Amino acid sequence: MEIYETQSEIAKRKSWLLSLVVIVLVAIGILVILQVLALAATPYLFGVSIEDIMGLMTGDFSSPNGRMAMFFIQGIGSGIGFWLAAYVIAHFIDKADFHWEIQLPRFNLTGAGLVLVITVGGMLFNSLLVYWNSLLVLPESLSGLELWMKETEEQLLELTKFLTDFQSIPELLTGILVIGVLAGIGEEMFFRGVVQPKMRLYTCSAHAGVWVTAIIFSAIHLQFYGFLPRVFLGALFGYLYLYSGSLIYPILAHILNNSITVILVYLSNQEKIDIDLESTDAVSYPAAILGLLGLLAGIYYFKKINRPNGELDKSI
Repeated sequence: MEIYETQSEIAKRKSWLLSLVVIVLVAIGILVILQVLALAATPYLFGVSIEDIMGLMTGDFSSPNGRMAMFFIQGIGSGIGFWLAAYVIAHFIDKADFHWEIQLPRFNLTGAGLVLVITVGGMLFNSLLVYWNSLLVLPESLSGLELWMKETEEQLLELTKFLTDFQSIPELLTGILVIGVLAGIGEEMFFRGVVQPKMRLYTCSAHAGVWVTAIIFSAIHLQFYGFLPRVFLGALFGYLYLYSGSLIYPILAHILNNSITVILVYLSNQEKIDIDLESTDAVSYPAAILGLLGLLAGIYYFKKINRPNGELDKSI
């Protein structure tokens, strides 16, 4: 079970609407402030002007230090931003205690090994969800919305390709740090650490708490054709926390998922492996099924080894 112990009035179920409004305002405020500060620092740290940064957002990737500048902005404004938002909400608003003295001992090498199996299995199965999501077709009456969604998705894809077109090992390591480590820690602290226990309280259901949080987690990324795969990942991370009572596991899974993806993209760009992670033209059903079986087996044993540690509801 998640650990988020608080007696603050605003964190009680009757104050759910006020609590959600505060979470949104605090998170947006902190993310915007940190991104503005990071943006202001980029000309001095990387010699990249604000105009060049804006150009990167719209597809002009000619700036020589643009990739590192974007990683800096993303790392500060998103990874550290979500962690700071979680800290501010937990300590100053909800006055909550994560009880790390309980969470940390719940982490062990057996669980970490199962998380690796679950993560790899989830990545293989998620390729099928990516393919299905790419087939999304809206009704004719929403053709304008669909066109906007596709244009936005294409723009984000071009930016992602630019960011992951690493030209050196230091750039690769920076990508792993920002996309893997900082994003993994920051997003899990915020979504699984703070939001998920609240959703469980507000919905009176552990499973609803996991899935509602996963939907919110996916929605904030604003990638319409990646919505379903990201909901799946969010739920996967959520159950790792729910079944273990330790945020270390979903943080580890998030870092592994993102870092493995970054490394595979790098190896593909270097023509070391023949794989196109960005293609949605086809999917390997045998690999997806094998991944699902590995994922289910991993979750089964993960839940089993963690049962003695937590105060798991019998209904879970």
